[in-house]
Amino acid sequence: MSFTPFSKAVAVALVGLAAMVAPTGSQAGQRELDLLSSYIGNWQGQGALTGGAGSEPFRCRLNVAKGNQAKVNYAGRCSLVDMNLSVSGTIAFNDATRHYEAAMSSNAGFTGIAVGRINEGRITFDLAERDTDRGGNMVRIGSKISLDNGQIVVEFEVEFNNSGEILTAKVPFDR
Repeated sequence: MSFTPFSKAVAVALVGLAAMVAPTGSQAGQRELDLLSSYIGNWQGQGALTGGAGSEPFRCRLNVAKGNQAKVNYAGRCSLVDMNLSVSGTIAFNDATRHYEAAMSSNAGFTGIAVGRINEGRITFDLAERDTDRGGNMVRIGSKISLDNGQIVVEFEVEFNNSGEILTAKVPFDR
């Protein structure tokens, strides 16, 4: 199956989401571990992809579980139209850089490390990637994931550089 730029954006966002929930570094402080642990559980969200010819509904779920040592493991899946996207990985706090880091892989061909920034108790992951669509045109894919006050919100954006068309989605997650 060939993945569209939007499906890659969803995968990038799920990776970032996973990165926000699990620690990868060594010797994280109790406060950082407690914050990550507060997101352990089953999460569900739904949204609509808007732009282009209208909107397409989709649903996502995410499971965050305690991992080995000071790590959190995650696995997520989104269903849209006729495809399923999935990601999995581990998140941890890196004391050396003072950032949360998430390692992930997806069935849409995206793998890597996402870095989370901390600001007043909120952890935010901003992810961006450039890719080509099926026609060989450049697209910009981005997502922003926020962990704030026991809430998870994921925002996606795909911009097709040749046409200027922008597709967006916002997905709030609940337990």
